Amino acid sequence: MDDRKLLASIRTLIGEEETADDCAAFPLGDGRVLVSSTDMLHETTDFPQGMTEFEMGWMSVAVTLSDIASTGASPSQVLVAVGLDRPERLLPFMEGAVSCAETFGAKVAGGDIDSHQELTAVTTAFGIVEERYCCRRSGAQEGDKVCITGVPGRAQAALDGRAEYSRFLLTPEPQVSAGQKIARAGASSMMDVSDGIVISLYDIADAAGVGIVLDESAFPLFEDSGYAKTCFLFGGGDFGLLFTASDAVLEQLDTEYTVIGQVVAGDSVRMGDEVLPRKGYAHVWGA
Repeated sequence: MDDRKLLASIRTLIGEEETADDCAAFPLGDGRVLVSSTDMLHETTDFPQGMTEFEMGWMSVAVTLSDIASTGASPSQVLVAVGLDRPERLLPFMEGAVSCAETFGAKVAGGDIDSHQELTAVTTAFGIVEERYCCRRSGAQEGDKVCITGVPGRAQAALDGRAEYSRFLLTPEPQVSAGQKIARAGASSMMDVSDGIVISLYDIADAAGVGIVLDESAFPLFEDSGYAKTCFLFGGGDFGLLFTASDAVLEQLDTEYTVIGQVVAGDSVRMGDEVLPRKGYAHVWGA
């Protein structure tokens, strides 16, 4: 069982709306929304082998800020809880965490430390966004264009041993500024692609009850190869923003992006006549 299926099993307890996005949203009553997200990372399953403690701290904060970015919010505070196998690892880990938070406009405001058999981090981030601009996964409409920021696939290539792309894997950069511009322009849906493009497209399509058709010729690949296309579609670890928007919105959008497809009637993600598998990064339990 993977994490998406496991999450579905508790939706009757928590609620469909509360589990439909990477961020929880709390209206503040003044036209603004407080958004929050939590992530857990383990050394043996989530941090690439050979990472420094500084890089682990940076990544721990970055993954959560990327969720905040996908709503269009401005990050404000981050809480960091760390389980440590050796106490001397705390300072360089926190130096990375603080550096990432401050780089993207947030402050580490507290957390917790404990002993653990491996380095494990739980980060919770908060952000503020005007309610009218708060982006969710569920708003895609037929006729919208499907767009991506950046060049997804490079983090997966680094994980596969391509050292020239290692910075995209080890110190990823949440797209905070781009997320704000996309949301304020009026995008109909948005999420980050840390789990992979295709599986994220299915999340957007399922949330809106639509289908998506991709234009293979438009993919922004890091090199012209079948390998790069596979990394682009199914690789994890990238922090680009996947969003849908009308032509009118795109005409006024002042950030770099690539149109890679269109929202259509249906319930699948296709590339030409090929229905793409629901495949991407996932935690898996059992055989």
